[in-house]
Amino acid sequence: MEKIYSEEIELKAKNGMPMLILSIILAIAGIAAIIAGAILLETRKPAIIGAVILVIGTLYTCICWIPFKGLKILKPQEALVLTLFGKYIGTLKGEGFFFVNPFVSAVNPAAGRGMATATDDQNPNPLLNTATSNINVSIPSKKISLKVMTLNNNKQKVNDALGNPIEIGIVVIWRVVNTAKAVFNVDNYKAFLSIQSDSALRDIARLYPYDKAEDGEMTLRGSSQEVANKLREEIQRRVEIAGLEVLEARITHLAYAPEIAAAMLQRQQASAIIDARKMIVDGAVGMVEMALAKLSENDVVQLDEERKAAMVSNLLVVLCGNKEAQPIVNSGTIY
Repeated sequence: MEKIYSEEIELKAKNGMPMLILSIILAIAGIAAIIAGAILLETRKPAIIGAVILVIGTLYTCICWIPFKGLKILKPQEALVLTLFGKYIGTLKGEGFFFVNPFVSAVNPAAGRGMATATDDQNPNPLLNTATSNINVSIPSKKISLKVMTLNNNKQKVNDALGNPIEIGIVVIWRVVNTAKAVFNVDNYKAFLSIQSDSALRDIARLYPYDKAEDGEMTLRGSSQEVANKLREEIQRRVEIAGLEVLEARITHLAYAPEIAAAMLQRQQASAIIDARKMIVDGAVGMVEMALAKLSENDVVQLDEERKAAMVSNLLVVLCGNKEAQPIVNSGTIY
Protein backbone atom coordinates (compact mmCIF):
# COMPACT_ATOMS: atom_id res chain seq x y z
CA MET A 1 0.00 0.00 0.00
CA GLU A 2 1.32 3.42 -0.95
CA LYS A 3 2.43 5.53 1.99
CA ILE A 4 0.75 8.91 2.42
CA TYR A 5 2.95 11.49 4.13
CA SER A 6 1.20 13.78 6.58
CA GLU A 7 3.87 14.93 9.04
CA GLU A 8 6.70 17.26 8.21
CA ILE A 9 9.99 16.64 10.03
CA GLU A 10 11.97 19.81 10.67
CA LEU A 11 15.69 19.09 10.39
CA LYS A 12 18.12 20.72 12.80
CA ALA A 13 21.37 21.45 10.96
CA LYS A 14 24.71 22.79 12.19
CA ASN A 15 26.33 26.03 11.12
CA GLY A 16 28.19 25.46 7.87
CA MET A 17 30.99 28.00 8.32
CA PRO A 18 33.23 25.87 10.66
CA MET A 19 32.86 22.87 8.35
CA LEU A 20 33.69 25.02 5.32
CA ILE A 21 36.91 26.25 6.96
CA LEU A 22 37.83 22.71 8.09
CA SER A 23 37.17 21.27 4.63
CA ILE A 24 39.37 23.92 2.99
CA ILE A 25 42.18 23.28 5.47
CA LEU A 26 41.98 19.50 4.92
CA ALA A 27 41.94 19.97 1.13
CA ILE A 28 45.06 22.13 1.35
CA ALA A 29 46.63 19.54 3.67
CA GLY A 30 45.91 16.81 1.11
CA ILE A 31 47.61 18.77 -1.63
CA ALA A 32 50.56 19.49 0.68
CA ALA A 33 50.78 15.77 1.50
CA ILE A 34 51.02 14.94 -2.19
CA ILE A 35 53.83 17.45 -2.64
CA ALA A 36 55.66 16.27 0.48
CA GLY A 37 55.32 12.61 -0.49
CA ALA A 38 56.64 13.32 -3.97
CA ILE A 39 59.63 15.16 -2.54
CA LEU A 40 60.41 12.29 -0.14
CA LEU A 41 60.20 9.74 -2.96
CA GLU A 42 62.44 11.89 -5.13
CA THR A 43 65.12 12.20 -2.44
CA ARG A 44 64.57 8.56 -1.33
CA LYS A 45 64.78 9.60 2.27
CA PRO A 46 62.49 7.42 3.94
CA ALA A 47 60.90 6.24 0.70
CA ILE A 48 58.24 4.13 2.43
CA ILE A 49 57.00 7.07 4.50
CA GLY A 50 56.99 9.23 1.40
CA ALA A 51 54.94 6.66 -0.49
CA VAL A 52 52.43 6.39 2.35
CA ILE A 53 52.06 10.17 2.59
CA LEU A 54 51.67 10.42 -1.19
CA VAL A 55 48.96 7.73 -1.27
CA ILE A 56 47.04 9.24 1.64
CA GLY A 57 47.26 12.74 0.17
CA THR A 58 46.13 11.50 -3.24
CA LEU A 59 43.19 9.56 -1.83
CA TYR A 60 41.97 12.44 0.29
CA THR A 61 42.38 14.91 -2.56
CA CYS A 62 40.15 12.69 -4.66
CA ILE A 63 37.39 12.69 -2.03
CA CYS A 64 37.87 16.14 -0.48
CA TRP A 65 34.89 17.46 -2.48
CA ILE A 66 32.44 15.25 -0.55
CA PRO A 67 32.16 17.48 2.57
CA PHE A 68 31.41 20.47 0.35
CA LYS A 69 28.23 18.71 -0.83
CA GLY A 70 26.85 18.99 2.70
CA LEU A 71 27.01 22.80 2.67
CA LYS A 72 23.61 24.38 2.03
CA ILE A 73 22.59 28.04 1.71
CA LEU A 74 18.97 29.01 2.31
CA LYS A 75 17.34 32.37 1.76
CA PRO A 76 14.30 33.59 3.73
CA GLN A 77 11.11 31.61 2.98
CA GLU A 78 12.97 28.70 1.39
CA ALA A 79 13.17 25.02 2.33
CA LEU A 80 14.99 21.86 1.31
CA VAL A 81 13.37 18.42 1.50
CA LEU A 82 16.21 15.96 2.14
CA THR A 83 16.36 12.20 1.64
CA LEU A 84 19.13 9.77 2.58
CA PHE A 85 19.35 6.79 0.23
CA GLY A 86 15.69 7.25 -0.69
CA LYS A 87 14.35 7.73 2.85
CA TYR A 88 12.87 11.05 3.95
CA ILE A 89 14.90 12.38 6.89
CA GLY A 90 13.56 15.92 7.25
CA THR A 91 13.05 19.40 5.86
CA LEU A 92 15.69 22.10 6.28
CA LYS A 93 14.15 25.52 6.92
CA GLY A 94 15.40 28.91 7.99
CA GLU A 95 17.78 31.37 6.42
CA GLY A 96 21.52 30.89 6.74
CA PHE A 97 24.50 28.68 5.95
CA PHE A 98 24.14 25.06 7.08
CA PHE A 99 25.98 21.74 7.02
CA VAL A 100 24.11 18.47 6.65
CA ASN A 101 25.06 14.91 5.82
CA PRO A 102 26.89 15.18 2.48
CA PHE A 103 25.22 12.01 1.22
CA VAL A 104 21.69 13.41 1.43
CA SER A 105 19.92 14.60 -1.69
CA ALA A 106 17.35 17.37 -2.07
CA VAL A 107 14.02 16.51 -3.71
CA ASN A 108 11.72 18.89 -5.58
CA PRO A 109 9.61 17.30 -8.35
CA ALA A 110 8.36 20.72 -9.48
CA ALA A 111 11.85 22.09 -10.11
CA GLY A 112 12.14 23.48 -13.62
CA ARG A 113 8.70 22.22 -14.65
CA GLY A 114 5.92 24.43 -15.93
CA MET A 115 2.61 25.19 -14.29
CA ALA A 116 0.45 22.91 -16.46
CA THR A 117 -3.15 23.85 -17.14
CA ALA A 118 -6.14 21.87 -18.33
CA THR A 119 -6.01 23.59 -21.72
CA ASP A 120 -2.40 22.54 -22.28
CA ASP A 121 -3.45 18.96 -23.06
CA GLN A 122 -6.00 20.15 -25.60
CA ASN A 123 -3.41 21.82 -27.84
CA PRO A 124 -1.61 19.22 -29.98
CA ASN A 125 0.97 21.69 -31.28
CA PRO A 126 3.66 22.37 -28.65
CA LEU A 127 4.89 25.44 -30.56
CA LEU A 128 1.45 27.03 -30.36
CA ASN A 129 1.13 25.84 -26.79
CA THR A 130 4.00 28.05 -25.65
CA ALA A 131 2.25 31.10 -27.05
CA THR A 132 -1.22 30.45 -25.65
CA SER A 133 -0.76 28.63 -22.35
CA ASN A 134 0.34 30.01 -19.02
CA ILE A 135 3.69 28.36 -18.29
CA ASN A 136 6.04 29.68 -15.64
CA VAL A 137 9.61 29.11 -16.83
CA SER A 138 12.08 29.06 -13.96
CA ILE A 139 15.66 28.00 -13.34
CA PRO A 140 15.73 24.42 -11.99
CA SER A 141 16.23 24.48 -8.24
CA LYS A 142 15.81 21.87 -5.54
CA LYS A 143 14.68 24.52 -3.06
CA ILE A 144 10.98 24.85 -2.30
CA SER A 145 9.62 28.36 -1.97
CA LEU A 146 7.44 29.00 1.08
CA LYS A 147 6.39 32.42 -0.19
CA VAL A 148 2.85 33.38 -1.12
CA MET A 149 2.46 32.71 -4.85
CA THR A 150 -0.12 33.46 -7.53
CA LEU A 151 -1.73 31.08 -10.01
CA ASN A 152 -3.44 32.69 -12.99
CA ASN A 153 -4.70 30.00 -15.37
CA ASN A 154 -6.26 30.39 -18.79
CA LYS A 155 -9.91 31.30 -19.13
CA GLN A 156 -12.31 28.35 -19.09
CA LYS A 157 -15.41 27.94 -21.26
CA VAL A 158 -18.18 26.24 -19.26
CA ASN A 159 -21.97 26.15 -19.10
CA ASP A 160 -23.76 27.89 -16.25
CA ALA A 161 -26.77 26.49 -14.38
CA LEU A 162 -29.08 27.53 -17.25
CA GLY A 163 -26.91 25.90 -19.90
CA ASN A 164 -25.53 29.16 -21.31
CA PRO A 165 -21.87 28.97 -22.41
CA ILE A 166 -19.72 31.44 -20.51
CA GLU A 167 -16.03 32.30 -20.20
CA ILE A 168 -14.63 32.51 -16.69
CA GLY A 169 -11.14 32.93 -15.27
CA ILE A 170 -9.76 33.00 -11.73
CA VAL A 171 -6.62 33.89 -9.84
CA VAL A 172 -5.55 31.75 -6.87
CA ILE A 173 -3.29 32.97 -4.05
CA TRP A 174 -1.53 30.01 -2.44
CA ARG A 175 1.55 28.78 -0.58
CA VAL A 176 3.22 25.56 0.55
CA VAL A 177 2.61 24.74 4.23
CA ASN A 178 3.72 21.08 4.34
CA THR A 179 6.77 20.31 2.24
CA ALA A 180 6.61 16.54 2.85
CA LYS A 181 3.08 16.34 1.41
CA ALA A 182 3.99 18.63 -1.50
CA VAL A 183 6.99 16.53 -2.54
CA PHE A 184 5.96 12.96 -1.82
CA ASN A 185 2.15 12.80 -2.11
CA VAL A 186 1.84 14.25 -5.63
CA ASP A 187 4.07 14.19 -8.69
CA ASN A 188 4.19 17.95 -9.24
CA TYR A 189 2.39 20.10 -6.70
CA LYS A 190 2.30 23.15 -8.99
CA ALA A 191 0.69 21.25 -11.85
CA PHE A 192 -1.59 19.50 -9.35
CA LEU A 193 -2.84 22.85 -8.02
CA SER A 194 -3.36 24.20 -11.54
CA ILE A 195 -5.42 21.22 -12.71
CA GLN A 196 -7.47 21.03 -9.52
CA SER A 197 -8.22 24.77 -9.73
CA ASP A 198 -9.54 24.37 -13.28
CA SER A 199 -11.63 21.37 -12.26
CA ALA A 200 -13.09 23.13 -9.21
CA LEU A 201 -13.86 26.21 -11.31
CA ARG A 202 -15.86 24.16 -13.81
CA ASP A 203 -17.78 22.37 -11.05
CA ILE A 204 -18.66 25.57 -9.17
CA ALA A 205 -19.59 27.56 -12.31
CA ARG A 206 -22.16 24.92 -13.29
CA LEU A 207 -24.06 25.44 -10.05
CA TYR A 208 -25.09 29.08 -10.61
CA PRO A 209 -26.66 31.08 -13.44
CA TYR A 210 -24.73 33.92 -15.01
CA ASP A 211 -26.97 36.81 -14.01
CA LYS A 212 -30.65 35.78 -13.99
CA ALA A 213 -31.90 34.15 -10.80
CA GLU A 214 -35.17 33.67 -8.99
CA ASP A 215 -36.05 33.96 -5.30
CA GLY A 216 -32.76 35.56 -4.35
CA GLU A 217 -30.60 32.74 -5.75
CA MET A 218 -26.89 33.51 -6.08
CA THR A 219 -25.50 34.34 -9.51
CA LEU A 220 -21.97 34.38 -10.86
CA ARG A 221 -22.10 38.10 -11.64
CA GLY A 222 -24.17 39.35 -8.73
CA SER A 223 -22.68 37.18 -5.97
CA SER A 224 -19.04 37.06 -7.02
CA GLN A 225 -17.72 37.25 -3.43
CA GLU A 226 -19.86 34.32 -2.23
CA VAL A 227 -18.97 32.26 -5.31
CA ALA A 228 -15.26 33.05 -4.80
CA ASN A 229 -15.44 31.86 -1.18
CA LYS A 230 -17.07 28.58 -2.23
CA LEU A 231 -14.46 28.21 -4.94
CA ARG A 232 -11.62 28.73 -2.47
CA GLU A 233 -13.09 26.12 -0.11
CA GLU A 234 -13.47 23.63 -2.96
CA ILE A 235 -9.89 24.12 -4.17
CA GLN A 236 -8.57 23.85 -0.60
CA ARG A 237 -10.39 20.54 -0.13
CA ARG A 238 -8.87 19.17 -3.33
CA VAL A 239 -5.25 20.23 -2.67
CA GLU A 240 -5.14 19.38 1.04
CA ILE A 241 -3.30 16.15 0.20
CA ALA A 242 -0.53 18.17 -1.47
CA GLY A 243 0.21 20.27 1.62
CA LEU A 244 -0.94 23.52 0.01
CA GLU A 245 -2.95 26.35 1.55
CA VAL A 246 -5.27 28.39 -0.64
CA LEU A 247 -5.40 31.89 0.80
CA GLU A 248 -7.75 33.45 -1.72
CA ALA A 249 -9.53 32.76 -5.00
CA ARG A 250 -10.93 35.60 -7.11
CA ILE A 251 -12.89 35.70 -10.36
CA THR A 252 -10.89 37.85 -12.78
CA HIS A 253 -12.89 37.33 -15.98
CA LEU A 254 -16.59 36.63 -16.48
CA ALA A 255 -18.44 36.99 -19.76
CA TYR A 256 -20.79 35.19 -22.10
CA ALA A 257 -19.12 33.10 -24.79
CA PRO A 258 -18.63 35.03 -28.06
CA GLU A 259 -21.15 32.89 -29.95
CA ILE A 260 -24.06 34.04 -27.73
CA ALA A 261 -22.75 37.37 -26.45
CA ALA A 262 -24.73 39.45 -28.98
CA ALA A 263 -28.00 37.60 -28.30
CA MET A 264 -27.53 37.87 -24.53
CA LEU A 265 -26.81 41.59 -24.87
CA GLN A 266 -30.10 42.07 -26.71
CA ARG A 267 -31.90 40.09 -24.02
CA GLN A 268 -30.36 42.22 -21.28
CA GLN A 269 -31.32 45.41 -23.13
CA ALA A 270 -34.89 44.15 -23.59
CA SER A 271 -35.13 43.22 -19.90
CA ALA A 272 -33.81 46.64 -18.92
CA ILE A 273 -36.36 48.40 -21.17
CA ILE A 274 -39.22 46.32 -19.75
CA ASP A 275 -38.14 47.05 -16.17
CA ALA A 276 -37.83 50.76 -16.92
CA ARG A 277 -41.27 50.85 -18.58
CA LYS A 278 -42.76 49.04 -15.62
CA MET A 279 -41.38 51.64 -13.24
CA ILE A 280 -42.65 54.46 -15.45
CA VAL A 281 -46.15 52.99 -15.64
CA ASP A 282 -46.26 52.37 -11.87
CA GLY A 283 -45.19 55.95 -11.25
CA ALA A 284 -47.67 57.35 -13.77
CA VAL A 285 -50.59 55.43 -12.29
CA GLY A 286 -49.64 56.69 -8.84
CA MET A 287 -49.48 60.27 -10.06
CA VAL A 288 -52.88 59.98 -11.76
CA GLU A 289 -54.44 58.53 -8.62
CA MET A 290 -52.91 61.33 -6.56
CA ALA A 291 -54.19 64.00 -9.00
CA LEU A 292 -57.73 62.66 -8.94
CA ALA A 293 -57.69 62.38 -5.16
CA LYS A 294 -56.46 65.97 -4.78
CA LEU A 295 -59.06 67.33 -7.19
CA SER A 296 -61.83 65.49 -5.38
CA GLU A 297 -60.53 66.38 -1.91
CA ASN A 298 -60.16 70.10 -2.58
CA ASP A 299 -63.36 70.22 -4.66
CA VAL A 300 -61.50 72.05 -7.43
CA VAL A 301 -63.61 70.70 -10.25
CA GLN A 302 -66.37 68.16 -10.55
CA LEU A 303 -65.69 65.53 -13.22
CA ASP A 304 -68.04 62.83 -14.32
CA GLU A 305 -66.81 59.33 -15.09
CA GLU A 306 -66.36 59.99 -18.81
CA ARG A 307 -64.19 63.06 -18.26
CA LYS A 308 -62.24 61.28 -15.54
CA ALA A 309 -61.48 58.53 -18.03
CA ALA A 310 -60.39 61.10 -20.62
CA MET A 311 -58.20 62.86 -18.05
CA VAL A 312 -56.61 59.59 -16.97
CA SER A 313 -55.94 58.65 -20.59
CA ASN A 314 -54.33 62.01 -21.36
CA LEU A 315 -52.16 61.95 -18.22
CA LEU A 316 -50.97 58.41 -18.94
CA VAL A 317 -50.08 59.36 -22.51
CA VAL A 318 -48.10 62.38 -21.28
CA LEU A 319 -46.33 60.53 -18.46
CA CYS A 320 -45.59 57.28 -20.32
CA GLY A 321 -44.76 58.66 -23.77
CA ASN A 322 -41.28 58.41 -25.31
CA LYS A 323 -41.38 61.98 -26.58
CA GLU A 324 -42.22 65.24 -24.91
CA ALA A 325 -45.94 66.10 -25.05
CA GLN A 326 -47.01 69.19 -26.97
CA PRO A 327 -49.69 70.92 -24.87
CA ILE A 328 -52.85 72.26 -26.55
CA VAL A 329 -54.57 75.06 -24.67
CA ASN A 330 -58.35 74.91 -24.78
CA SER A 331 -59.63 78.49 -24.72
CA GLY A 332 -63.26 77.44 -24.69
CA THR A 333 -65.25 75.36 -22.30
CA ILE A 334 -64.51 71.75 -21.48
CA TYR A 335 -68.26 70.98 -21.50
